[in-house]
Amino acid sequence: MLPQEVIRRKRDGAALSREEVREFIAGLTDGSVSEGQVAAFAMAVFFRGMSREEAVGLTLAMRDSGTVLRWDLPGPVVDKHSSGGIGDNLSLMLAPMLAACGCFVPMISGRGLGHTGGTLDKLDSIPGYVTNPGLDLFRKVTREAGCAIIGQTADLAPADKRLYGIRDVTATVESIPLITASILSKKLAAGLEHLVLDVKMGSGAFMASMEEARGLAESLVAVANGAGLRTTALVTDMDEPLAPCAGNALEVAHACGFLLNRRIEPRVMEITLALGAELLLSSALAQNEASARAMLRAALASGRAAEQFERMVEALGGPPDFLENHDRHLAMAPVVRAVTADAEGLVTAIRTRELGLAVIELGGGRRVASDRIDHRVGLSSLLGKGAAVERGAPLCLVHAADEASCAKAAAIVKNAYVVGEAPGKSATVLARIAA
Repeated sequence: MLPQEVIRRKRDGAALSREEVREFIAGLTDGSVSEGQVAAFAMAVFFRGMSREEAVGLTLAMRDSGTVLRWDLPGPVVDKHSSGGIGDNLSLMLAPMLAACGCFVPMISGRGLGHTGGTLDKLDSIPGYVTNPGLDLFRKVTREAGCAIIGQTADLAPADKRLYGIRDVTATVESIPLITASILSKKLAAGLEHLVLDVKMGSGAFMASMEEARGLAESLVAVANGAGLRTTALVTDMDEPLAPCAGNALEVAHACGFLLNRRIEPRVMEITLALGAELLLSSALAQNEASARAMLRAALASGRAAEQFERMVEALGGPPDFLENHDRHLAMAPVVRAVTADAEGLVTAIRTRELGLAVIELGGGRRVASDRIDHRVGLSSLLGKGAAVERGAPLCLVHAADEASCAKAAAIVKNAYVVGEAPGKSATVLARIAA
């Protein structure tokens, strides 16, 4: 099949066969399909969409473009994926909590995208931590520590890496079939048995409405299960930051405090437990949601989750005493200033996306892919919706490399907060999507 014929058929609204998709993705992988043809294919899918069967075929073809891991472990192989948000550091807590419950978590994560933070950028703030190990070390750490959070290697779903790079510069990122195949091809290549998806909805998410979030969640769940991976999804709130901080080292420090049982916010705990319970139930390690949540709470309270995290960090090159002494190991920004409220009242709304843009302004995110990140900078002590605030009281603290960037970020943060009389509080888990 000629690549241009596949493009023409999809352009005209035809349903592509698995063989057509497989041949096109094979050409994308070996370079025999040009960038122009890939861009045309992506645009045709963007406008014409794909059926569930086509999306399953695309996902499997991208999975099979590289190595597909096989595991022989004495427990279920599970993972969680988030569509991205502000202060979303749950992977750092959930992976070791699941490992302490008997799961194995080979988690392949990404870097920051747009205004949202990336798990790999957070982990890069840990001195010595190797976010891109070889497959042998990935396997070893997963087996011995119970969890390993790393980046996509060249061996896993290489077609996705090339296709995403082209989508990023051709205005086709938002296509739900292409998003679905991109996410799931990597998860399937990692050899998972069970997956839970955290699809964010709200002012700080890529999906601003429930309709958009539910559409993405339903597509992901249908295609994942169609490809043989047991998957459920939760739609969760991103109308305010999840953790009370945003920025790489700051979010790692928050995760350490959580694992050490020193500071546990109700919203962070609720979504962590809800996602973890989905995986413990799916893998039959728990019989009901109450027992699943109890297992996760016990893993945290006993210190077993903290031990799993310590093993993972050390095995991937980080300091052996990192968890207990994270404040000493994490670099700190030289300028810390409070952003204060101009009025008295309640935090009625937060333009959460703006907080992510403030972190980028500080240097904690990327304007272009080649930008180097300053892991020290960000926002901490962020007030949530419904919080009472007095005039002149802090809305948050800005951590900056210099006074100029601090002032710019502070102006963005001040504009992001709406202080009024109505208590604006959000639910945490908004919907559950299952096959």
